[in-house]
Amino acid sequence: MNDVIVQTEDLSKSFGDFIAVDRVSFSVYRGEIVGYLGPNGAGKTTTIRMLLGLLLPSGGQANVLGFDSNSQAESIRARVGYMSQKFALYDELTAKENLAFYAGVYGMHDPERQREVLERLGLCEMAGERAGSLPIGWRQRLALATAIIHQPQLLFLDEPTSGVDPVARRDFWDLIYTLADEGVTALVTTHYMDEAEYCGRVGIMHRGRLMAMGTPSELKRDALPGVAWDIFAAPMLEALRAFSQASQVTRVGLAGDHLRVIAPADVTAADLQLILTQSDVETLRINQVEPSLEDVFLALLGT
Repeated sequence: MNDVIVQTEDLSKSFGDFIAVDRVSFSVYRGEIVGYLGPNGAGKTTTIRMLLGLLLPSGGQANVLGFDSNSQAESIRARVGYMSQKFALYDELTAKENLAFYAGVYGMHDPERQREVLERLGLCEMAGERAGSLPIGWRQRLALATAIIHQPQLLFLDEPTSGVDPVARRDFWDLIYTLADEGVTALVTTHYMDEAEYCGRVGIMHRGRLMAMGTPSELKRDALPGVAWDIFAAPMLEALRAFSQASQVTRVGLAGDHLRVIAPADVTAADLQLILTQSDVETLRINQVEPSLEDVFLALLGT
């Protein structure tokens, strides 16, 4: 994994006084699946549009597949696959016609290649259906089909699973893994914290800034200030108040039917139980757990 195929240096984009992307620098290596994680409005889509040459940066530079994104954008777009948030499909055309259209855009007129892609993505039975009438999970697959029809080396997937049910999301990631096994590189933006766990490396964006980048395990080890605990107690709101006021606790928050507590590594389960006991809260269960990328994200934001 020595080949750098995406390189940005201090890449920035402003719209008037609003800074959408703030001096972002990172590399993507051949064969990687890199997640670009952050809430809506964090600057993820703007970054991808600059990499594709669809937006000119306000500062910095980007190189994609050996081409400068400012001056050689056409060369980049001919060699990458791009799946936008809104699935750029023609609703009045059938699935097969959409694929044939995009194949023609890329100069791929081989009907066998189109049939192969439809089959690979499980779209053969839907080939004659109008794209506008397809359920969102099938529209997602069709959008991916149009992005890979020309056998690109690199995929930019912008929020590809937004609005898709969990089963379709899992199936979609299986497809991405398969493509990666064949040497395709993918940069995937998402606001789903759990989904970023599927990526080899993850960059965390917030308000235009790249806060951290690394493997999920590296981020949990290096960016999280302590150990994660799941704590079940009653009454839970009293427990929340007790931990919020405890100097030994770095962060506490609600997590469904329990609390998620982040505390320094030298804080023990007995220490946490004592906090509850001193507040007349019943301890039901205290478990040390594997931290999540959401824990990392909140720690980086200082919340």
